[in-house]
Amino acid sequence: MTVVVLGDSLTSGHGIGSAAAFPALLQAKLDADRLLYRIANEGVSGDTTAGGVRRLANALHDQVRVLVVALGINDGLRGIPVAQMKANLATIIRAAQARGIRVLLCRMEALPLYGWDYSLSFRRAFDELAAEYQVPLVPFFLESVIGNLSLVQGDRVHPTAAGARAIAERVWPYLRGELGA
Repeated sequence: MTVVVLGDSLTSGHGIGSAAAFPALLQAKLDADRLLYRIANEGVSGDTTAGGVRRLANALHDQVRVLVVALGINDGLRGIPVAQMKANLATIIRAAQARGIRVLLCRMEALPLYGWDYSLSFRRAFDELAAEYQVPLVPFFLESVIGNLSLVQGDRVHPTAAGARAIAERVWPYLRGELGA
């Protein structure tokens, strides 16, 4: 049985390698709890929600039981319209649910590069999706990482190995809950 983590550079392990990325750390937690799941890291640096839609069919197969959706931050950095981002995430969620796959949605935040209204609308989109599709919503997993220089690389965005551990700790209770469902 498989858990797919569909994401971007925060998932893929940009700058630290996939072995130190948060999906690998979730795998270690699964192994420690003797849960017979394999994590598939489907993180692609720079990816947006539209890229996630394009990659989804190849990521989902008969063995997938849970899909962790960790996309959207690049949409926010590029100013992609919130309605478009939300529609892409809805497409991903619906496709997984249609196959009987549980979905765990990770909230992303948009910097106020395009104004506060954009940032607030971006944030609300995740709340609305979680409510509409009745999926758990992981709080923004970079919240304790961004701004902590010991948890981010020199670019002040991508997590260090310690930052990836903080992300895994944030996601784990939600993932564990889905695996027990």
